Amino acid sequence: MPTEILMPALSPTMEEGTLAKWLVKEGDAVTAGDLLAEIETDKATMEFEAVDEGTVGKILVDEGTEGVKVNTPIAVLLEEGEDAADIETAAEPKPRAASAEAAPAEASEATAPAPGYGRGAGPEPAPTKAPAAPTDESGERVFASPLARRIAAEKGLDLTRISGSGPRGRIVKADVEAARPETAPAAAPAAEPEPRPAAAAAPAGPSAEAVAAMYADRSYEEVKLDGMRKTVAARLTEAKQTIPHFYLRREIRLDALLAFRSQLNKQLESRGLKLSVNDFIIKACALALQSVPAANAVWAGDRILQLKPSDVAVAVAVEGGLFTPVLRDAEMKSLSALSAEMKDLATRARDRKLSPDEYQGGTFAVSNLGMYGIENFDAVINPPHGAILAVGTGVKKPVVGEDGEVTTATMMSVTLSVDHRVIDGALGAEVLQHIVENLENPMVMLA
Repeated sequence: MPTEILMPALSPTMEEGTLAKWLVKEGDAVTAGDLLAEIETDKATMEFEAVDEGTVGKILVDEGTEGVKVNTPIAVLLEEGEDAADIETAAEPKPRAASAEAAPAEASEATAPAPGYGRGAGPEPAPTKAPAAPTDESGERVFASPLARRIAAEKGLDLTRISGSGPRGRIVKADVEAARPETAPAAAPAAEPEPRPAAAAAPAGPSAEAVAAMYADRSYEEVKLDGMRKTVAARLTEAKQTIPHFYLRREIRLDALLAFRSQLNKQLESRGLKLSVNDFIIKACALALQSVPAANAVWAGDRILQLKPSDVAVAVAVEGGLFTPVLRDAEMKSLSALSAEMKDLATRARDRKLSPDEYQGGTFAVSNLGMYGIENFDAVINPPHGAILAVGTGVKKPVVGEDGEVTTATMMSVTLSVDHRVIDGALGAEVLQHIVENLENPMVMLA
């Protein structure tokens, strides 16, 4: 019978997406691995592949349609011998293009996805509620179209008592509409609902209309939120509301690191390599997590996951938001390898070409605003990470040397934002101390 192709979850945070472009048209034959469409997620534009073979019988969602919920049918694939007459969902209206409204309820009540459809590279979202496939007295599944199941549910009809006139005995819309009332199952006595205590309402900010009214007499331009900005807003709100942050601050003397970096870059010039201060910071954090393994951890709801490798995420600003690509096994890689990998990830992040596995995971993150002249700031933890290091710019300051004489040094301010559920104060201070030692004695990181 026809197979519904569902809107896939192409990233772990994706709840809806934009069907940017169809790469097939109705009537095209496809096989597993063929590209079907380009889909804009909250992070990137990604290609969606077929996992079955067949003929594209009906495209249900037009190009450019925004706000298509994950697991919403977007097309129908026909098997050999089937034709467009078998597709009853074709009669249902298509979602409007460029509309952020939710998909029709009928779409969310479709059958469970065929293997591979509606699935992304990350964890699958909670399955859309749909009527369970009925079975007859012998335990055999009763086949019915999604529209027939929905109508039967609305009328309270038992599909096991209805004969199907569709292909291979499938129950179709006409069969359900012609069914007699006696096909309805006997009503079961309704269970008394258990009283639930009223939940405290979460504080809400002013509505969009209320805010707009404040500026009714001012000239402004309304900027539409794209998927990335919506996700950034949701995740940062979640982080500040649910993660108990605390902050640890230190100043790091950079003179030895800057001299060592200059020396290395001269030697690497013939290979076309140039190390940045950020490369040293990433390496210092990775080694610190190895020195304090209890801090190399993430919050997992009802438990803590303590990782063995140091997977360090780095915030990369892109137009309209940011990515946090992850440098995996950073403690094992040389400075030049980290530098090359970071440049590649940052370039592809700005082009929105990263795959989900390249920006998922990690236990610790680095956010560096030093190149913008910011001396210090507090970063928001990116869940489920246990901590994030906010890095400011290096500033020449007067300092008192070991001999008691006043001299000048290049000092860099850092702030470690810590999830208190995962890392306690003393443990966070220990991690930060190791980061400071690694950066003030950079040759140690090569040992």
